[in-house]
Amino acid sequence: MMDRYTRLQMVGIYICLAVFLVFMLLPFFEMFMASLRPLEHLFRSPYQFWSDDFSFDAYSKMWETVPLLGRYIFNSIFIAAAVTAITMVFVVPAAYAYARLSFACKSMSLGIFLAVNMFTGAVLLIPLYRVLRSLGLLNTYWAMIVPGVAFLIPTGIWLLRSYLEKIPRELEEAAYVDGASRLYTLRRVVLPLATPGLVVMGVTIFIAAYAQQFLFAITFNQTRELQPLPAGLYEFIGYQSVTWNEMMAAALVGVLPVMFIFLFMQKYLVAGLTAGAVKE
Repeated sequence: MMDRYTRLQMVGIYICLAVFLVFMLLPFFEMFMASLRPLEHLFRSPYQFWSDDFSFDAYSKMWETVPLLGRYIFNSIFIAAAVTAITMVFVVPAAYAYARLSFACKSMSLGIFLAVNMFTGAVLLIPLYRVLRSLGLLNTYWAMIVPGVAFLIPTGIWLLRSYLEKIPRELEEAAYVDGASRLYTLRRVVLPLATPGLVVMGVTIFIAAYAQQFLFAITFNQTRELQPLPAGLYEFIGYQSVTWNEMMAAALVGVLPVMFIFLFMQKYLVAGLTAGAVKE
């Protein structure tokens, strides 16, 4: 049995966690504070972190400054959901094949998938633009969905493959003895057991797809009504000034869907991340 932590060790752990949370949450807190202050007070010198003239006016005015803000938020959610769904359709059979089957160049192809994750979208913008233009997908939702799927499939395969490998092979072999096909076994035996892993992969892909929309949107899409929120926030930047308080308010509102999804799926994420951590 693992020894208990000493009081000094517990104090050190809590201090490290507190520092980590400060670095993680302080930018969001500052965004919230900036959204509550009048625009002219954001440029005071010296800078005031705390003010007595807070108001929620920016949260009502932002819808007037950018009338399509609601559409931008919907586009971000729709694009991220579409990328997640399509990615999972390709990832599930591919991850199962890498976890259970033996075929030529298996290790090398996994290494190639890992290498793909090392490239940023900016490196491949020009060839992606030419491909999407030849397919007639520019200025459509697909112009942002297809690159997102392409970049996130390797991530999904690596995440789900490691989880599927922890499922005992004996369960599948018992199904084969009863006459079940491999596809039936995958659908009826493996996937129900892999639900926590699927949730972890789905949430991870959704968050990644939600976060990477800006570069693809400004490059492959010029239709205003189809822009996601990261690109739509540019409309708060005017010729003479930038309405920072309204931009911060809109950014926080745009983050709320991801936060709600993460909080709702938290128990499933914990179950998926800890499954197989202890070997019996």
